[in-house]
Amino acid sequence: MYGPLKIFSGRAHPGLTNEICARLGVEPGHMTLYSFADGENYCQIDENVRGADVFVIQPTCPPVNDHVMELLIMLDAFKRSSARRVTAVIPYYGYARQDRKDKPRVPITSKLVADLITAAGADRVLTLDLHASQIQGFFNIPVDHLFAAPVIVGHLKKLDLPDLTIVSPDAGGVERARAYAKRLGASLAIIDKRRVAANQTEVMNIIGDVTDRNVFIVDDIIDTAGTLIHSVEALLKQGARSISASCTHAVLSGPAVSRINGSALDQVVTTNSMPTADKEAECSKLRTLSIADLLGEAINRIHNEDSVSSLFEM
Repeated sequence: MYGPLKIFSGRAHPGLTNEICARLGVEPGHMTLYSFADGENYCQIDENVRGADVFVIQPTCPPVNDHVMELLIMLDAFKRSSARRVTAVIPYYGYARQDRKDKPRVPITSKLVADLITAAGADRVLTLDLHASQIQGFFNIPVDHLFAAPVIVGHLKKLDLPDLTIVSPDAGGVERARAYAKRLGASLAIIDKRRVAANQTEVMNIIGDVTDRNVFIVDDIIDTAGTLIHSVEALLKQGARSISASCTHAVLSGPAVSRINGSALDQVVTTNSMPTADKEAECSKLRTLSIADLLGEAINRIHNEDSVSSLFEM
């Protein structure tokens, strides 16, 4: 119905695109992408896409603004080149944390970015572990929202940790942590934290028993790792036997790597929703799992007009 399947990559994460294409048995599409001396982005599609079912893979990871702009330019190029359908595959959706007016006179930037992606020519969006699920409603086009939980839970099952407790680092992540605990047969604990300022938190209480337990903290994003380290310190005070963590998106900006290296964490498990090779070289505790199979299966089902609902399940 939508013509041949074609998968293209921006410059944010070509390695993930190559993995997905290898899984699906297709060649990555050919594009010319570069920046002019003044920072403007240039894009040219180097093959015919008229009538094609195009998937553009571009996580909006740091530098966020550059990758968002490049995504918009690519979407516009495909729309003007008469692609039958264009799907923006955004494994990491930048600006997702600015999803509401929590202070006077502030923007809802995640809604603005959703409007820009739609206006640029996307017919649908495929994304992974949005910071807030209601961001799907910011789009007026179909959104397929996948979860990395099957990949991370599968890894945890292989570790087979005894006396396991899954910990949510805040109240907002309880649903995610509960889903992990249920599938692993583990107990659940919650950290009640108070945010003092941007990127600064103060841990208040731990709800649940972590004494002499193997603890695994589950979050969607690790940015500066301030919240994570505060959580680790609080769990140690409560007598945790060992502490590990996982996240879907390892932003790891600023002092994050040095904080993790200097902490009592045994390991931090993440996915390749954004490039992590440089971070892994600096942080021996970081372990990256591939989401190429998950995204590849979703792309294949969308292209063939099959149901993807089973892939939404935690």
